[in-house]
Amino acid sequence: MDNDIRPLLEQSIEIAAPVASVWDPVSDVRRMSEWSPQVTSTRLRSSFDEVALGAQFTNRNIHGELEWTTRAEIVKFSPETELAFRVEDNWAIWSFQLTPRAGGGALLTQRRELPDGLSDLSKELTDGFMGGQAAFTESQLAGMRETLEAIKAAAEA
Repeated sequence: MDNDIRPLLEQSIEIAAPVASVWDPVSDVRRMSEWSPQVTSTRLRSSFDEVALGAQFTNRNIHGELEWTTRAEIVKFSPETELAFRVEDNWAIWSFQLTPRAGGGALLTQRRELPDGLSDLSKELTDGFMGGQAAFTESQLAGMRETLEAIKAAAEA
């Protein structure tokens, strides 16, 4: 149901490492499977050889027994500040934003925004195969937390 769809999901984490040390793992979408419990692989599409503004890539995702591929394009790429990509299949914009903290640390925020809503296909698949919007939203929030924890561990190591 549309009223169960939250237009903004957001999680943040404090990291005791310089912004540059956090940007390194965050900025390379090809490493997403190292952080996200939902992503099993990420590959740049054939005509792209580096992660930059406009680069397109595919993600292989899992949720329980389900597996699917999504296609995305990097729509913001501001070194040591923000990376955002729009998923073609469901219209979601995922982003990582970095804010320097006093003492040399960083605040890392991950967001999922739906400025254009959610595609009908995504609504149908979520309702039909992923336990509904509310349950999948909770799963996404938990996955975001796990992703941020993994990036924190890598940046602080």
